[in-house]
Amino acid sequence: MPLKRSLLKAPAFLALLVQAGALLPCAALAVALDALGHGLTLLQAALLQGLLAAGIGWKVGLARWWLPIQLLFPIALLAGLALQLPPWLAAAAFLLLLGWYWSTYRTQVPYYPSNPAVWRAVLAELPPGRALRMIDIGSGLGGFTLHMAAARPESDVAGIELAPVPWLVSRLRAALSGSRARFVRGDYDQLSFAEYDLVFAYLSPAAMPALWSKAQREMRAGSFLASYEFEIPEASGIKTIRTTEGGPLLYLRAF
Repeated sequence: MPLKRSLLKAPAFLALLVQAGALLPCAALAVALDALGHGLTLLQAALLQGLLAAGIGWKVGLARWWLPIQLLFPIALLAGLALQLPPWLAAAAFLLLLGWYWSTYRTQVPYYPSNPAVWRAVLAELPPGRALRMIDIGSGLGGFTLHMAAARPESDVAGIELAPVPWLVSRLRAALSGSRARFVRGDYDQLSFAEYDLVFAYLSPAAMPALWSKAQREMRAGSFLASYEFEIPEASGIKTIRTTEGGPLLYLRAF
């Protein structure tokens, strides 16, 4: 029973159920349109299936980045069949995506890259003149971590990433550039935030309540929690910074 409940809560399993749930109304609509003399082509049927799945996914509360996946999945499947792609190509694409997104189905944290304007804004908020310990949780390709390591060479700057492919890319970038930045593959939930002066996060709305709870338990006086785009929930004393015109906010909480 616990395994069944856990499976039902998994976003990837729910997304699969949504696709399956869209099949019956899609078939009913196709039959009705055919009876009216407006039969659908295979491409139109695939598009209808995708639209229905995206609508159902939105209704049941799937994260917004699942919606284009739901829309495009039937079309991509039809395209693969039409092009008669070899099975090994599909397997290779699956393995690449698995290595890139890894546990996104569980954590609901897809790949979100930040940008140099955000890095500079965080840097401007840090106390000057002393060595700091910084960690980018969900460091992706390592841009933030590499920038901070170059800007504050006296500091210890690290990134932690669960997905193997982005982690490997960030390790290679550090090695090729001679950066002192460190990259660890793992789950940031296993870290103690008490060890860091700055914790930087660019995650997703689904991850923010647990992140804030962990920060409250572990972060020490004088440290900073920075979150780009996604607001720190139910927290007072938040400083907001607009890093680019019309872009998302950077949220900064000092402890």
